[in-house]
Amino acid sequence: MQLSVVVPAYNEGDRIFENLLEIAETLASCSTSWEIVLVDDGSRDATPAEAAKAQAQIPGIRVFSYPRNRGKGYALRHGAGHARGDLVVFLDADLELDPNYLPVLLEILKRRGADLVVGSKRHPQSNPPPASQAFPLARRIMSVLYFLLVKLMFRLPVGDTQAGLKVFRRQVLQDVLPAVRTTRFAFDLDVLVHAHKAGYRVAEAPVAVRFLRTSSRLGLGDVFRIWADTLKLFCRVQLAWRPLRMKRAVSSER
Repeated sequence: MQLSVVVPAYNEGDRIFENLLEIAETLASCSTSWEIVLVDDGSRDATPAEAAKAQAQIPGIRVFSYPRNRGKGYALRHGAGHARGDLVVFLDADLELDPNYLPVLLEILKRRGADLVVGSKRHPQSNPPPASQAFPLARRIMSVLYFLLVKLMFRLPVGDTQAGLKVFRRQVLQDVLPAVRTTRFAFDLDVLVHAHKAGYRVAEAPVAVRFLRTSSRLGLGDVFRIWADTLKLFCRVQLAWRPLRMKRAVSSER
C-alpha cells in the first residue's frame, strides 16, 4: 500500500526545503511505500527552486507548479489528481501541525475502519502549542466562532474541519471531489461535508500544534472569503439535497 502526501505551498521558500526533509524523515519511519506531492500554488518567491532542490536530494518527492496562485483548495485537488497512493494525506506546507502525528492518524484509520481521519486541534488528546507560541487572541476568537457556525450549519461529526492534516482512502476523494466547488480555504469543509453526506466513515485524531509563524497570513479579505464560501456551500448543499428529501416525503405518503 502506498501513501501519497499532498503538500500545497504558496510563498514558503524560506522553509519548504527543511519542511520537506522533515516530512520525508517521518514517512521513512512508516512501514509502507510513500511519495510526497508538492504543489507550488503560483509562488512568487524561491519555493519552486527550494522544492526542486529537495526533490534532487530525496527520492520520492514530486513537484508540480503552475504560474498563477489559485488557492489552497485548487492546489490540493491538483495534487490529489497526481497522487498514486491508496491513501492520500493532505498536509499544510508550514507544518503547523507536527507531521510526526501522521502514524497516529494511519493507526486510527486502520483500527476504526474509517474512510478518512481528520486531525483535530480540539481533540482531548491534542497537544496545544506552548504559551510562548500561543495563537493570537483574534485568531482564537475567529476559530471558535467559525467552529460554532459550521457545527450549526452542517452537523459534522468532527470538531475541527480546518486543521491541516487529514488522511483519505483514495476512493473517497475520487467520489467526492467532482462535487466540490470551493478552491480556497473552505475547501477542507467542502470535502468533509460531501464525504459525510455520501456516508463515508469519518474519525478524528489528536495532533500537536506548533505555531511557527510570527504573524497570520490571513488578512481581513481572506476571512471574509472563508465566511462567504461557507455560506455558499451551505446554500448549495441545501439546494442539492432538498429534492431528495421531497422525494422521500412523497414516497412515505404513498
